[in-house]
Amino acid sequence: MSDMAIGNAASAAKAASLGKEKTLGQADFLSLLVQQMRNQDPTKPMDSSQMVSQLAQISQVSATQALQTSFDDLGKSLQGNQILQASGMIGRDVVVPSEAGTLAASGMDGAVNVPDGGGQVFVKITDASGTVLRTIDLGKPSPGLVRFHWDGIGDNGEALAPGTYGLAAQAGNTAVATYVSGKVTGVGMTGADGTYLDVDGFGGVLLSQVAQIN
Repeated sequence: MSDMAIGNAASAAKAASLGKEKTLGQADFLSLLVQQMRNQDPTKPMDSSQMVSQLAQISQVSATQALQTSFDDLGKSLQGNQILQASGMIGRDVVVPSEAGTLAASGMDGAVNVPDGGGQVFVKITDASGTVLRTIDLGKPSPGLVRFHWDGIGDNGEALAPGTYGLAAQAGNTAVATYVSGKVTGVGMTGADGTYLDVDGFGGVLLSQVAQIN
């Protein structure tokens, strides 16, 4: 086998090995180009325009990799800043969307999102089977987030045991979103969804879901 054939076989083997990798870096492209120039047919040298095109591709790949690295660094920096800012919310009360709330010794605090022209607003407290235990009349409040407090007393006048209860609200004939209020006890970061808060009596909630901070 000629030296040229051996060189071509080695170049092909190297290219096959590189093909197994996820991406080719600038050094990989340069190595392939050098091998191609070494093993070119002396009677048919590489076209200079082809070489320029390959060099342009190398430059483009290098610039793209550098840009991606910059974006990755920026994303990590923004995540770090977001956690740092969110840590200032520890100990604060926040209002988050939920269809259930936890009744504590002090009762349960929540809110409803009242639309324009909502009419009479009612909040219904239910057990696990959906039975209504207490109905709270909020009257006809202005549109927006309207707070309410449940003292843990049922419609029959008896105190209910601490635990988790369902929430449902209605403005006129329209069902509206319900929220619960709780104290932030910690912050964290998820890989895809960003910063989250640990809310006492509720659990984890994304920072972007917080409707109100008190």
